[in-house]
Amino acid sequence: MTQVDHTRMANAIRGLAMDAVEKANSGHPGLPMGAADMATVLFTQFLKYDAANPAWPDRDRFILSAGHGSMLLYALLYLTGNSEMTLDQIKRFRQLGSLTPGHPENFHTKGIETTTGPLGQGIATSVGMALAEKMLAAEFGKKIVDHRTYVLCSDGDLMEGISQEAIALAGHWKLNKLIVLYDDNGISIDGPTSISDSVDQVKRFKSAGWAAELIDGQDQKAIAAAITRAQKSSKPSLIACKTTIGYGAPTRAGTAKAHGEALGAVELKGAKEKLGISLEPFSVPDDVLKAWREAGSRGAAARQEWESRFAELGNRKRAEFERRLRHERPASLAKALKAHKKALLETPQNIATRKSSESAIDAIAEAMPLEFLAGSADLTGSNNNKAKTAVDFSAKTPKGRFVHYGIREHGMAAALNGIFLHGGFAPNGATFLCFTDYARPAMRLAALMGTGVVYVMTHDSIGLGEDGPTHQPVEHLAALRAIPNMRVFRPCDAVEVTECWELALNRIDGPTVLVLTRQNLPQLRTTVPNDNPCSHGAYELVAAQGEAKVSLFASGSEVEIAVDAQKQLAARGIASRVVSVPALELLLSQPADQKQAIIGNAPVKIAIEAAVRWGWDAVIGPDGEFIGMHGFGASAPAKDLFKHFGITAEAAVNAALKRLG
Repeated sequence: MTQVDHTRMANAIRGLAMDAVEKANSGHPGLPMGAADMATVLFTQFLKYDAANPAWPDRDRFILSAGHGSMLLYALLYLTGNSEMTLDQIKRFRQLGSLTPGHPENFHTKGIETTTGPLGQGIATSVGMALAEKMLAAEFGKKIVDHRTYVLCSDGDLMEGISQEAIALAGHWKLNKLIVLYDDNGISIDGPTSISDSVDQVKRFKSAGWAAELIDGQDQKAIAAAITRAQKSSKPSLIACKTTIGYGAPTRAGTAKAHGEALGAVELKGAKEKLGISLEPFSVPDDVLKAWREAGSRGAAARQEWESRFAELGNRKRAEFERRLRHERPASLAKALKAHKKALLETPQNIATRKSSESAIDAIAEAMPLEFLAGSADLTGSNNNKAKTAVDFSAKTPKGRFVHYGIREHGMAAALNGIFLHGGFAPNGATFLCFTDYARPAMRLAALMGTGVVYVMTHDSIGLGEDGPTHQPVEHLAALRAIPNMRVFRPCDAVEVTECWELALNRIDGPTVLVLTRQNLPQLRTTVPNDNPCSHGAYELVAAQGEAKVSLFASGSEVEIAVDAQKQLAARGIASRVVSVPALELLLSQPADQKQAIIGNAPVKIAIEAAVRWGWDAVIGPDGEFIGMHGFGASAPAKDLFKHFGITAEAAVNAALKRLG
């Protein structure tokens, strides 16, 4: 191994970060400068990582939760020899099309485990990764799954509320392979953190069941000793590393001016002279680069040893492991759901769609008992997403496949991202639809990253009844549909529920929300075509007798209302059709000819949904009739509420008659 002083290796990170931010005139130099010692110790002495194969299954995971300090991560990828992270990419920091965007994007740059930037998301996502490692190790054995998850987080990460949800879960589950390095520099954008915060983070983490200590984050020996202790702990570990933001900058070090802007030519020159870094931009001494490249290949031997152990597995177990890491579903899933749909046709179920979902989950869990991983934010009995055969996960039962997240919707949603990104499981989490508000930042990141997670969201409208407007969603469907790459299904009966579950589980390039009722609904579907009708977002459920004068569009519980309205119109001699719209945004994404064929040419178009109108004009037109909500709900039995707010078949019929003249 090339012997190079630790300080010179850390300074390579500092120099690249300062130069990249300066060239872009945009970015955050302070964190990479202050945290370079931590990163150098971790990557050169501890991290099990092979730069030539950054995605091998048993690598250690490194998450830069403090995503604003992205140049730290990009510098590490370049220095360790990631083939795609060239010096040219470093020079193009924050430029269109580069592999070095403002915040790390795992879907864009190889070697990045998860997208970070919104503070708190990285540390919360890491809990899901560590959870997945613990579960997969219990199933396949430590010869195949035995790695750690390291996080570098900031003051801001720990101020965000989601961090409390995450650390509470990690401590409770005793995720001892989770090690968090906290860049304790005491500075945020507004100035010293003391102006807004006085939390003792070490005591905070200890109270949540972590091992925690405070060290000098600029002392390489102290960092190495602390990581060694953390690796031996029976608990997750926090290492609070006291650092100086903008370390080395002559006038800005330790101040907010080092946080989020380029140093400027004078300060940059002074910092390089003080640190002993070449004034030539983007220069790394040959011996330093060689030492870093050797560090990047240090994990090759561990990878090769793992590959040998993996090759010794039986063919079936090896194929199962590989299939699950690819997120490929077993052939048994399609067979199980086909049989379930057949049973529904033979014995129709007039039950709430949350109960229909529970029935579908039982069929799914039989087909994929070890990879189907469900959980709820303390609403298991209401969400109905626990299979009858499921065993609860706990620190002592890592083979359990149902996770109790407690009342932590945001932490749950972030953990789901981590579980999916780790690989090996098809995760879903549940709460009431109204409480997606608590989970939205992590859900948005799921859509951005393209993680194939499923959200089981029950109690979907005023139909939940007496709990009233605090719990009754009205704007949530529109808000979720507005998120790019977020698929929202609101099925109308047991058959559609099963079809939507099938689509959700087979979607591995983005998240899916299943929106389900509390109240009972009739089973309206009487056939199950080979082509899943829900895959188009909408389909004609009831055809018109003759040329349609009215098209009735509805989702979920309101499809029943549309069917009733169609019958009443038929009794008046008016031909109408019913189009079930389980996924509005999916309908709108269909090719123009297919979309038009589904929407049809009836002169009167009416949409019925117990939610706000936003989004429906793309189907019914701005002059179309909408039967739905125009404000918040109220506390009363569901039947009274639908009548009170005018979401009835009679209202739809009257609207049609008025338009037809």
